[in-house]
Amino acid sequence: MKTLLALWLCIFCGHFYSVAQEATIKGRVLDQKGQPISEVSIQIETKGTVSNKDGYYSLRIPSGKMISVVFRHLSYETYVKRVRVPRNRSFNFSPKLTLKTELIDTVVIKDVKDKVAGVDKIPIETVKQLPSANAGVESTLKNIGLGVSGNNELSTQYNVRGGNYDENLVYVNGIQVYRPFLVRSGQQEGLSFVNSQMTQNVKFSAGGFQAKYGDKLSSVLDITYKTPKKNELAIEASLLGASLTFEGISSSKKFTSLAGIRYRNNSLFVNSKDVETNFKPSFTDIQTLFTYDANEQLSINFLGNVAINKYNYTPIGRRTNFGTITDPKALVVSYEGKEIDTYQTIFGALSADYQLNETTKFQVTSSMYNTQEEEYYDILAAYNLGDVNADIGGENFGKVEFTQAIGSQLDHARNDLDAIIGNLGINSTLRRGDYVIELGAKMQWEDLKDRIKSYQMIDSAGFSLRPPYLTGNDEPYSAYTGPIIPFTSTHAVNSTKIHRISGFAQVSKTGYLDKHQYWFNLGVRTQHWEVKSTDYGHQQHQIVSPRAQFTIKPDWGKDMLFRISGGAYSQAPFYHELRDSLGQVHPEVKAQKSVHLVLGNDYSFSMWERPFKLVSEVYYKSLSDVNPFTVNNVQIRYRAKNNAKAYAYGFDTRLNGEFVPGTESYFSFGYLKTEESIEDRGYIARPTDQRIKLAVLFQDYVPDRPNLKMYLNLIYNTGLPGGSPSYADPYIFNNRLKSYFRSDIGVSYVLKDALNLNKKKWLSKFNEFAIGVELFNMFDIQNTISNTWVRDLSSGVSVGVPNFLSGRVLNTKLTMKF
Repeated sequence: MKTLLALWLCIFCGHFYSVAQEATIKGRVLDQKGQPISEVSIQIETKGTVSNKDGYYSLRIPSGKMISVVFRHLSYETYVKRVRVPRNRSFNFSPKLTLKTELIDTVVIKDVKDKVAGVDKIPIETVKQLPSANAGVESTLKNIGLGVSGNNELSTQYNVRGGNYDENLVYVNGIQVYRPFLVRSGQQEGLSFVNSQMTQNVKFSAGGFQAKYGDKLSSVLDITYKTPKKNELAIEASLLGASLTFEGISSSKKFTSLAGIRYRNNSLFVNSKDVETNFKPSFTDIQTLFTYDANEQLSINFLGNVAINKYNYTPIGRRTNFGTITDPKALVVSYEGKEIDTYQTIFGALSADYQLNETTKFQVTSSMYNTQEEEYYDILAAYNLGDVNADIGGENFGKVEFTQAIGSQLDHARNDLDAIIGNLGINSTLRRGDYVIELGAKMQWEDLKDRIKSYQMIDSAGFSLRPPYLTGNDEPYSAYTGPIIPFTSTHAVNSTKIHRISGFAQVSKTGYLDKHQYWFNLGVRTQHWEVKSTDYGHQQHQIVSPRAQFTIKPDWGKDMLFRISGGAYSQAPFYHELRDSLGQVHPEVKAQKSVHLVLGNDYSFSMWERPFKLVSEVYYKSLSDVNPFTVNNVQIRYRAKNNAKAYAYGFDTRLNGEFVPGTESYFSFGYLKTEESIEDRGYIARPTDQRIKLAVLFQDYVPDRPNLKMYLNLIYNTGLPGGSPSYADPYIFNNRLKSYFRSDIGVSYVLKDALNLNKKKWLSKFNEFAIGVELFNMFDIQNTISNTWVRDLSSGVSVGVPNFLSGRVLNTKLTMKF
């Protein structure tokens, strides 16, 4: 008996000792596109496991010594990872496997078709994790997107390589979506159309894109929503709002439903500014995607969206300190009045995909978009501009002492817009050997009605300022006896209809030059449109846009791709571009044109036995028939004249990889120069001339607590031209705003997910449960979006007072999946 007891104790102690001497390696096995791979064999010595259907795995390994972990799959190259993990620690590692080269050539090319076409694929998990004031796809693009910049954290709009917000195409499931018309500032904007919780794939091209995409000058953002594989409910809540996402699939697997409800409130950010307000925003939207697979050939889809954004804003007071240490200034303002804005949009799209056979596919799409926007405000501001007491030891330190200017400003608007946009299109894809032929045609009709009634009255030292285009005023020395008119005013009622017919044809081919793999695409687009305005007549226009791409993958030891792409791009004007600053519609406005040339290189390599990728692009654009514009916050105002020419050139590069094992981080740099010549007066910087961009997205976790994760989002942009009044001559007032620096950090703790099966009873009903804290603008940098111009009539001097963006804000976050 004693012998048996001693033997049992030896076995138990040996087992306990061996367990104590173990560690854990876990993660998710992915392909080069970031998609999970199931049934991957993970082995060490005599032990092993297999990744599940979502790519997750977990394996106990010996601790404290160097071992080799082998990842094997029939369709992928074998991957070996050498690791040493301390005792009782967990090591997160998510390898990206590469398709085997012995697969047929067309499969290999298909796997890298996005890279060869110059399309950047943004990992959706990165989108969901990025801490940002307006988290989502667009905010992620501002950090890691090549050539993308943005100087307003509350806005989802972005500039690409010298273009403005209106020059970017956005597609959701192949259907073009639109941005609001009347929004003037980021804090009014609310929710982006793109719901990141419903998104599966994000593709982006910053120029030189294919003919199958529409007629814009700068970029394409191509979003694909999820196809549900199971029933799941996800809830996310924070101090900024909440979202609920449902995924469902029928028992027959033929019908799937994807639905999302979102609510957002910007009060935290607006209250962090230097303006005291009563702010009651409400941004809400509902989206649905229904899919029915009638049979193996026919699939029917419906995408719907309803958004109601309400913006109730009552400013109370403001004090803005600016100037220098030796000459500090302050603007003190008291307000009366309020602003009430409403933006309601309804969108619906029905599409049918028909796979005729293995080589031929058709898609028919019809969509309807309606937006009703109201912008009503009456705000009276009385201001006092003066010097600030800088005597640190004095009793009046920080107080405004000497008044430089006293005045008031009344802003009034009753603006309404009702727009309906409908279209019907058909696309086809034909495969003939090594060739892929794509054809498409679309009809679109736009019916827009708007009423603009806005003005601004400015009083300085008891005198009303006359409009800037009137000269010869020498008040107060000589009395002016004419009528009192607003400093700026716009009065217009427009009814405009636009009919468009467009089409494209393109061909792609894959092949070999000796052992070097190549791919090319040749295509052309054309569009004919007619503008009919009730008061301003009608005009017809036609454009043709040829485009080309060529990519080669040399048979070298290094994994490299070289690309060249370009073409003659044209942007047929939308209603916004036809209307000038006085509200008049100009049907004669032609399409802006741009010749693109983009050279790119992708280099994939290993460093510290971990995967990395370096992407670099140089580009040049030559623009003609340019429609000059000004930007104030996010409001763009066009001259509605094709009286300028411009150019843009620059360089973008990004390095991403596993700087920390199992996580992916990004370091980006961009240089841009863009100038325009208006009426041949000489070249000056365009409003989008963002010279330098530096961005970092860094992910990390605590080694012995891998569930505790950190995400750091850093963006630095040099100052944009602007800050001068929109009515000013840019050749006289060509000022630049200060540089933009934004730093956001997020920390999350995952209590339960596919890798961490927490056995606590209260977590048993959850598939995932995580809590987090986010600190936005953690260094409390005062970034400037525009200037408020204060003028003293007696001295004739105007002073630009900066309008600051949001300050430091703390947010808490809760994520759950059932």
